[in-house]
Amino acid sequence: MHDKDLKEAFVSNLNGTSLGEISLGSVLAPLCLISRGLVLILYFLGKGVYPFSWKVHLFLDFTMVVVPLVLSCTVLSDVLLLVILGLAAIDVSMLFQIYHKRKHTIPVQFHQTLKTFLETRLETKCTPFVTVFRVLVNVKTAISILAVDFAIFPRRYAKTETYGTGVMDFGVGSFILANSLVSPEARQKQASASKFSHVTKQLLSVWPLVVLGMVRLISVKALGYHEHVSEYGVHWNFFFTLAIVRVVASLLLTFFPANKSWIVSLAIGAIYQTTLEMTELKAFILHGSDRTGGFLSANREGVFSVIGYVAIYMAGVQVGLYVMEKRTLVKDWIKAILWLLLASFGLWTLLHVCQSFVEPVSRRMANLSYLLWTMAQSLYFLCCLITADLVLVFSKVLSKCSPVSSSWIIAQETTTQDPNTGTPLDEDKTTKKD
Repeated sequence: MHDKDLKEAFVSNLNGTSLGEISLGSVLAPLCLISRGLVLILYFLGKGVYPFSWKVHLFLDFTMVVVPLVLSCTVLSDVLLLVILGLAAIDVSMLFQIYHKRKHTIPVQFHQTLKTFLETRLETKCTPFVTVFRVLVNVKTAISILAVDFAIFPRRYAKTETYGTGVMDFGVGSFILANSLVSPEARQKQASASKFSHVTKQLLSVWPLVVLGMVRLISVKALGYHEHVSEYGVHWNFFFTLAIVRVVASLLLTFFPANKSWIVSLAIGAIYQTTLEMTELKAFILHGSDRTGGFLSANREGVFSVIGYVAIYMAGVQVGLYVMEKRTLVKDWIKAILWLLLASFGLWTLLHVCQSFVEPVSRRMANLSYLLWTMAQSLYFLCCLITADLVLVFSKVLSKCSPVSSSWIIAQETTTQDPNTGTPLDEDKTTKKD
């Protein structure tokens, strides 16, 4: 076999890993973010200042966030559980050290500290965990793309051939979701212009993706680089998918309200799955051997999987609307976590039913099971990130240290203390009446 054939065979006919391993791996990044934040807070408590330059912060982010992600999908992939348990133990010990220092500096009961934490007000200008989610999806995607051609990258993490769940399979769906979370519709930034002008604007905005797709297509063909044709097709690639999904979703959202996009998502997924089951479409996508019958035949995986990705995008708009809601108190975000976990649990249940009675997850077709899995796993990952951010907020409340990047900023309020109890009073309650 030629080298090109060997490389193609190396990334072909894979079956993925278990749902549990992928869910377990989602805990690692939030733990790394907690570690990074707690290290900064402990340094602040010890030195009283932040002397770090941007270069030091960059080095800290790389060593404490990126490097563990690289190791987790290479040399440490077989001991992932031990890595997560060890990192969690380190985080707990650092958090206890912060609380211990706070207790010795200003003696206070734990229940009072907890009450103060739950009533803490947060800045509402941004939701940092959404940014972190998008960054981590991009970082993990870059790591996987660069590592997948090497033997050190576990084959079970690579994209599956037909059915199955691999880390890179989830990466594709989460990339679509990451874009939809900050879409104009999710952020309610849509201009009051006509529907036609809005769709035209979205159509023009995807030209960089089309250009990147063409550049990749031409460069791959010109260099003779190995291709996994059953992934997207002969000419198709993920850049084209991103462009088409964005335009189609924008078109749908001109006719359906954004707060009902979850209904549209389920409808698309159900209709598409029914079509796969009731027609010859599934056999055409999976078992069609003729790649010379025209553009559709040559790129059937890429073209038809767009339907499933549009469903994921629409569901992501609904999630974006929910997480972008204005919440000022910590306890409000704890309630949001519980609702997101409940939604994730419901989707996991539907996924189990769908895999048992319909068909397993297939990224190649982007079927209904793939939609349910992507959304369930993404909501779970978002919950982990929000929880990590709230742990850092709790640490900030204990340490009175606020400047930790990529985390919530505690709102500064003007308060005065009751001279008898020492508890803070709102400014308007302490203002003298005329």
